[in-house]
Amino acid sequence: MEIHDNLLDRIAEAEQEGWLGEIEGLRVSLAGAQSKIDQIDSASEGRPVPLGMPKPRPATT
Repeated sequence: MEIHDNLLDRIAEAEQEGWLGEIEGLRVSLAGAQSKIDQIDSASEGRPVPLGMPKPRPATT
């Protein structure tokens, strides 16, 4: 929820400053955060929330 609220504050700031490209990017991030919140809210109590499988990082040399 903290990330969600922070994004709302950043969107308001971007709107005040007229940063149109920034607003669109923040709205995409907000939609992703809201989707994750909805997943958590819809999960049954005590059951794990599906976060997907982690992917190994490529080896660097």
